[in-house]
Amino acid sequence: MADYTFFTNPMSRGQIARWALHEAGADYEQVLVDWKDKPAAFLDANPMAKVPTLIHHADDGDRVITEAAAICLYLAEMNPEAHLLPNDGEMADYYRWTFFASGPIEQAITSRALKFEPTPQQEMMAGWGSFERTLAAIEEKLAEDDWVCGTRFTMADVYVGSAIDWGMTFGIIPPLPPLVAYAERCQERPAYREAKGIDGKLIEEMKK
Repeated sequence: MADYTFFTNPMSRGQIARWALHEAGADYEQVLVDWKDKPAAFLDANPMAKVPTLIHHADDGDRVITEAAAICLYLAEMNPEAHLLPNDGEMADYYRWTFFASGPIEQAITSRALKFEPTPQQEMMAGWGSFERTLAAIEEKLAEDDWVCGTRFTMADVYVGSAIDWGMTFGIIPPLPPLVAYAERCQERPAYREAKGIDGKLIEEMKK
């Protein structure tokens, strides 16, 4: 049995987790989830019926990890030999920007795609404030640093990079130079190319 069972669909956030699995060098078995016929083992693991869902077959028993950001950080912890964890001086940026991407960036992209823009009064309640403020924050960060933690790629870049990549692919995030350059650096990663290659082939097969 592989170390991990990976429930995914190539047309989903599962692409984030697959990239993380490849960066971590993790041994995994994929289980493709058909939206109309979800496997019982998948529903048992995640009653939300959302992908990605990862089961780690650890020595002390199975552990279920859901939510793409959590999966990324968990894999970095479980595979320290991949050198994707932050050092002490990098931890603040590592956690700050990973959760900024899983919160404000994802919410800002989704709200714009759904054509919902909070009023100035609603911005106080909205976790992302506004699309413009969210984008300005991440643009400023990536104009200063090549990677989330400065000069070194970490697992935070898998999640943040996926968010930027996703937003620009769908034309929601504009092609701002710091963000374009950052996305291109992510796309040059061998693990990114391997993972995207697998999901790309699966998507083509689904279209047949």
